[in-house]
Amino acid sequence: MDSGVFFTTYQADMALRRKPLEKLRLGLFIAFVLVFPFVAGNYPIFLMNQIGIATIGALGLNLLVGYTGQISLGQGAFLAVGAYTAGILTAKLGVPWYLTLIIAPLFTAMVGAVFGIPSLRLKGLYLAIATLAAQEIIIWVVTHWDSVTGGVHALVVPPPTLFGMPLNRDVRFYWIIWGLVGFTALTMANLLRTHYGRAFVAIRDHDIAAEIMGINLFKYKLLAFAISSFYVGLAGALIAHWRSIVTWERFTIEVSVLYLAMIIIGGLGSISGSLFGAAFMTLLPAVLNNLGMAFKDSIPLLEEWIPYIQQALFGLIIILFLILEPRGLHKLWQDIKNYFKLWPFSY
Repeated sequence: MDSGVFFTTYQADMALRRKPLEKLRLGLFIAFVLVFPFVAGNYPIFLMNQIGIATIGALGLNLLVGYTGQISLGQGAFLAVGAYTAGILTAKLGVPWYLTLIIAPLFTAMVGAVFGIPSLRLKGLYLAIATLAAQEIIIWVVTHWDSVTGGVHALVVPPPTLFGMPLNRDVRFYWIIWGLVGFTALTMANLLRTHYGRAFVAIRDHDIAAEIMGINLFKYKLLAFAISSFYVGLAGALIAHWRSIVTWERFTIEVSVLYLAMIIIGGLGSISGSLFGAAFMTLLPAVLNNLGMAFKDSIPLLEEWIPYIQQALFGLIIILFLILEPRGLHKLWQDIKNYFKLWPFSY
């Protein structure tokens, strides 16, 4: 652990990455993201796109749950709002796809703020039930508003183009997704350094004490719901344009639980934890499916068991993390860094 203050300027003290090793790790990660599509095949790029979109959605949920302490089970519904808004604007109104990446998140933020109103009076399980109601209400509207959303039928979205070149191929849309991952992570990190971020953390730690200190709980809780929904709406809009088809089955309650598992396993109240959790929960099903395909000849029943094994593993992993490491993969990463920082006196 560090001991003492070694910064001699305000610029050095306020930097996002204040140490050479931190800058080196960030540089290596950026280099990996830039080089990856040139050396990887189509399937790994497809998985990376999934991880990128999931990271944006997990960042939004982590702001609400990890930093503000407001539980939410409506992540799937807010993804649906962003996806359907972007899809409808593009397919039916002819709005350029890049503008929908701004309009859809803003509209999702307004919807999230409306459903965040009960947070002023509700906490814990009661707030979770309120957000679960938002999940069911929004999906019901999507599946029954046939004239706008298409109801239970798929909404086909025109593929995005740039200078006449279609971008819905995995390798081309990769740059848009990961460019926005970097943008959202940077804006999130800077937001948390402002008085808004400190207010969110104060509400999470003790809302009554925060109110006594002069923090307007209603304002900041609604703001947390709105900003969180903005990020989630952006992830939904990316799904619509990347897959070029929007169906309500992609945004069920299982998706909400999946995103909640991402931030629990990755680490609550951590930006890097959102990435770790998104990668873990995206790659785990892919690994299991590949194992099922590899051993389907020697173990014929394994391919049929994979969905059940996957569900059991999800539940088991969440329970183990809650018991053994509540701070998730982010804490494990911190322990690894501290070990090498203090070696050979790591005890």
